[in-house]
Amino acid sequence: MDGYEFLNIYGSIIIIILMIPNIIFALKCKEGFQTKWNHKVILTMEQIGRFGCIGFMIFNIPGTYFGWIFEEAYILYFIVNGLLLFLYCLIWIIYFKKESLFKSLALSIIPSVLFLFDGIVTQSILLILAALLFAPSHILISYKNVK
Repeated sequence: MDGYEFLNIYGSIIIIILMIPNIIFALKCKEGFQTKWNHKVILTMEQIGRFGCIGFMIFNIPGTYFGWIFEEAYILYFIVNGLLLFLYCLIWIIYFKKESLFKSLALSIIPSVLFLFDGIVTQSILLILAALLFAPSHILISYKNVK
């Protein structure tokens, strides 16, 4: 991946893989995505962060994206992303229709770590900022919805 490409193919693939279990769940369990805890500011922060993370994983905005943090960082990028995506999908499979605090926290922490890690490794300032907005709000909402 060239440090200055506008479209991040790898980030696009990661987003597609993250979305697959969510789409399957939404299609099979129509009642599954109900927010029980409503805090407008936190929900808004989460949505801005979510769409920011998705967008900045796919698109590299010139002047805010500087490429790999070190020469061989792409190896670490693929290993860490592969591991996180594997764990994310595995947890979805194991806990598909079960509601638990572990499932909720794991499925909110894993993408949060992934977005922040990718932002750091690719030196994407906007992805880092979006991840810092998304992570605490998403994890808090996931926790509150189970409690």
